[in-house]
This record gives sequence, structure tokens and C-alpha cells, in this order.
Amino acid sequence: MHNKSIALVTGANKGIGLQIATDLAAKGLTVLIGSRDIEKGRAAAESIGTAAHALQLDVTDQASIDAAAQRIRSEFGRLDVLVNNAGVSHIPAADGSAPEGGLVEAGLLTVAPLEDVRKLWETNVFGVIAVTQAMLPLLREAPAARIVNLGSTGGSLAWNSEPGNSHRAMFGNYSASKSAAHAVTLAFAFALESTNIKVNIACPGHTATALNGFSGPRTVEQGASEAVRLALIDSDGPTGTFSDENGPVAW
Repeated sequence: MHNKSIALVTGANKGIGLQIATDLAAKGLTVLIGSRDIEKGRAAAESIGTAAHALQLDVTDQASIDAAAQRIRSEFGRLDVLVNNAGVSHIPAADGSAPEGGLVEAGLLTVAPLEDVRKLWETNVFGVIAVTQAMLPLLREAPAARIVNLGSTGGSLAWNSEPGNSHRAMFGNYSASKSAAHAVTLAFAFALESTNIKVNIACPGHTATALNGFSGPRTVEQGASEAVRLALIDSDGPTGTFSDENGPVAW
């Protein structure tokens, strides 16, 4: 097992994260299923097979992140691939109901409660930073490590700056958090440019997942494909890029 490349996928108990983990396991990697709920993580790992292992990981909890890093070090000694997939699109009400007026309207920064803004950014932005920082010592132990973050065209400043783009009307808390995640990706890529760690960001497109109420037209297989490709790039592959399966995406 230890001779295989080791990959950690956050938020991997369902959706695109589970598909990324499934695809990486099919490529011969040992995959760690990062999941806040360890039982859901175990169920996801069992659905993949013996190449997958559940790992309790809440990207908003530093103690959980540190414990996950320690377990990886003690059991595997290094980390070859980190996929920061965990993300949320909105903060549900205490009773689990959708916000009054709809998710788009509630996410506009003119009205979004600052507490909700902070909670969403804790996962989508600060969680990416915290997990990456904690895993960097393990990634440095790998001969050629890869970090892949999950971005979104919805967070593209260039695309949303086009006056005719209808998505501008829904550019709010979630989209802004993804713009920040894009910037975080570049910051890590630049800081690690002289190392053997490549850092890129993948856009899964509008994929049918719980994140969007399964409204997307794309399958999880399609949504996972670019992240999987970037996780497996060789030494002449890029760093500091934002892409989908059709090529570069505008920042």
C-alpha cells in the first residue's frame, strides 16, 4: 500500500468528491476519503473498495485537520495528491429550510448576514488554506506532489465582468468565495513554484450535486474529470492554472 501514491480528497463522501476519489482509486492510487461524518466516509470508502480509507476531516476545525495530518503521517508517511473539494453553496437556516426569497437573493452581499458570509468562507476559502498548510509537510515528502482545488466559472471575475452575462445577477457570497479560492490557489502556486509541488484549480461546471439541489446538467463523472487530470499531471505539467476539460478558464 505504501508504495502506491496517496491521495486525500476533502468532502469526498458524496458528489464530485466521491467521484474524484473513485477515479483516482481506479488509476491505482490509495485514496483517503475526507469526511466530517466518519460513518458517511466509511460508507463511501466501502463503495470504492480496498484502495479507499475513511478519514475524519472537518475543514473548518483545526483540531480535526491536525489529527488527519497526523494519521496520514503515521500510516502512510507522505501525501502525493491533495484535492481540496469540500465546499458549501449557502448556509441553511437553523431548521434546515431554504432562505426566504430563495438562495440567490439571500446570498447577495447587499443582504447576506455577515455571520453567514463568515461561515461559508470558513469552508470555501479558509478551509482550503488550513488544510493545505497542514498537509504541506506531507506533500513535501512526496517525489512529485499535486494540489488541486475546486473552483467555479461562477467566481470568474473576467467572465462576470461582461455586461451581457446573466450570471452577474447572482454574483454573491458563494461566487465571491470562489473568486477568493482562485486567488488562494495562485498564492500557493507562486509560493511553491520552486518546489516539486504543482498547484492548479479545476472547474467542474454546473454539475448535478447536493450543492445546487441537483439542478446541474452535468454528471459527477464529467464534473470530476478535470480535477482527476490535474491530480495526475507529470513533471512537465502546469502550475498556477485554472481550467476545465475544454482548456483554460478565465480568471
